[in-house]
Amino acid sequence: MSSQSSATSVASAARSKDVRPATRLDDIDRILLDQLSRDARTPNNALAALAGIAQSTCLGRVRALTEQGVIRGFHADIDPIALGRDLQAMIAVRVQANARKHLGRIARELVHLQEVLNVYFIAGADDYLIHVATSNSEGLRTFVLEHLSAHPAVAATETILIFEHVRPAHESHVTSCADG
Repeated sequence: MSSQSSATSVASAARSKDVRPATRLDDIDRILLDQLSRDARTPNNALAALAGIAQSTCLGRVRALTEQGVIRGFHADIDPIALGRDLQAMIAVRVQANARKHLGRIARELVHLQEVLNVYFIAGADDYLIHVATSNSEGLRTFVLEHLSAHPAVAATETILIFEHVRPAHESHVTSCADG
């Protein structure tokens, strides 16, 4: 597997925490989280004003939410097309039955690949859903053959091309993979 990293995935995978059931969110936490989910670049003073709390209190709450794993990270959502990676796909991966004990290790290997945007461990017939972006169909073919089909733990893959990615209403843009 390649040693290159996926900027959007590696940091969160390395320090991913499950939100503890004991984590209680109050109305102020929810206001902060709602605004940060809309715009992670919201300045602390604006967050504090929105929540009706002091700036120092706001900073402390955001730090605590990060330490508790409620906020898993802050990142730039970069359009892969701007980086010359015009073709996006979701690849369903089924792992060999005898390799199931290595599922975590396989995910950690995948997030280091340049083409990988996200790795989802899923329920059902398949084990992973991998969101990738490549420069063209040859790049996608090479990725699947070299990094998935050739992997001894992989039993099967299914590739689904993404034509367009429409974000929820609270996010105000559409990422299009093709002009339609």
